[in-house]
Amino acid sequence: MLRYWTAGESHGPALVALVDGFPAGLKVDAGKIDHELMRRQGGYGRGGRQRIETDSVTFLSGLWHGVTLGSPLALQVINLDAKLERLEEVDRPRPGHADLPGAIKHLGGVRAVLERASARETAARVAAGALARQLLSVFGIEVAGWVTELGGLTLGARDGTLEELRAIRDSSSVYSLDPEKDSLVTELIDRVGKEGDTLGGIVEVRVDGLPIGLGTHAQWDRKLDGRLAQAVMAVQAIKGVEIGMGFEAARRRGSEVHDAIHYDPAQRGGTQLGFTRPTNNAGGLEAGMTNGQPLVIKAAMKPISTLRKPLESVNLTTKQREEAAYERSDVCAVSAASVIVEHVVAFEVAQALIDKFGGDSIEEMRSRWQLYHDLARSR
Repeated sequence: MLRYWTAGESHGPALVALVDGFPAGLKVDAGKIDHELMRRQGGYGRGGRQRIETDSVTFLSGLWHGVTLGSPLALQVINLDAKLERLEEVDRPRPGHADLPGAIKHLGGVRAVLERASARETAARVAAGALARQLLSVFGIEVAGWVTELGGLTLGARDGTLEELRAIRDSSSVYSLDPEKDSLVTELIDRVGKEGDTLGGIVEVRVDGLPIGLGTHAQWDRKLDGRLAQAVMAVQAIKGVEIGMGFEAARRRGSEVHDAIHYDPAQRGGTQLGFTRPTNNAGGLEAGMTNGQPLVIKAAMKPISTLRKPLESVNLTTKQREEAAYERSDVCAVSAASVIVEHVVAFEVAQALIDKFGGDSIEEMRSRWQLYHDLARSR
C-alpha cells in the first residue's frame, strides 16, 4: 500500500514527506520535483514569503544512486524563513482559519495551531505527488491542472493533449487555459489586494492514460472517487470537489448525463481495450473505478482567511472585541492550489495503480500491467 505523511511547521526548520510503499527500481529525477515545487510558489497574487523561499527537495532515505530501494523515502524541503522560536503568540484568532477551534481543541495557543495548519505544509505534499508522477509516467499516465475560475471570472476551457494544454497553461501568469484574460485577472487581484481583501477560485485536474479498473466498487472506503475527494478536500482552503459533470448532473435528465458505450476494434490495443465514449460526463470514474476515460476533477478554493483589512475577532485573553491578527499572506493563491490539487490527485492515482498491479518493484508492476491487459483483451 502506497501512503505518505507530512511533518513540519510553516516557520520551522523544514517540511518532510515520508513516503511508504513506493516500489523499487525507479530512477528519480529530483529536478522534476524541484520544478513542481517552483510552480507551487508561482502564480500572480502570491505574497512575500515566496520571495524568501527557494524550494527544492532533498532525499534523506530510500534512494541508492538515485534509484528507489523499495524502503521508505523521506523527502525534505528546507524553510529558509525558519524563525519559529522567535515568533510571538497570537491572541486574536482569524475567522476562517484553524486558530480558534485548534487552540480550544488542544487547550493551548493559536501559534502552535496556525504553524501546522498553514498551507506552507503543502510543499511537502507537492514533493510527494511529484515523486508519484514519475511512477505514473512509466505507465503512460499523465497529470495536469489549471485554473478555470478566479474571483468570479470564468477562464475558458480548451481541447487538446495534456502536452498542448500544459504549454498554454505555462504561458499564463495565473496558470489558466485562457491567457488572453491574464491582464483582466491580474488587475482584479491588484485591486482586491489594495482593498485588503482576498480572492478564491476553481481549479481543474485531468489525468490521461488510465487503464480500466483502478479502484473498486466492492467497499466504500476503497472507491477511487471517494479517496480522491478526501485527498482534495484535505488541501487547505478547499471547500468543494466535483468529479466530471459534478453538481450539474443533478440538474439534468439521465439521458443527458450518462456516457454511452461504443466499441472500436482499431483501439483494442490501447488501455481502453477498444471501448470508447462520445462524452465524458462521468469524469473517468464509474462506481468507484476508472473506466478508461480521462479523469477530470474540480476543486473550489475559498478566499484566503488572512486579511490585511481584518474582520472582527475576540482577544482570547481579555475576551474583548478586537480585529483579527494579520500574518503575512497572499492575496490570491488559486494558481498554487491548481498545482497542489494536481499533485495530491497524482498520489492517489499512483496509490490505486499499486493496489491493482503490486508495488514491490517497477519490473513486477510492468509484468502485471501487461498480463492484465492481455487477459482483458482475450475475453
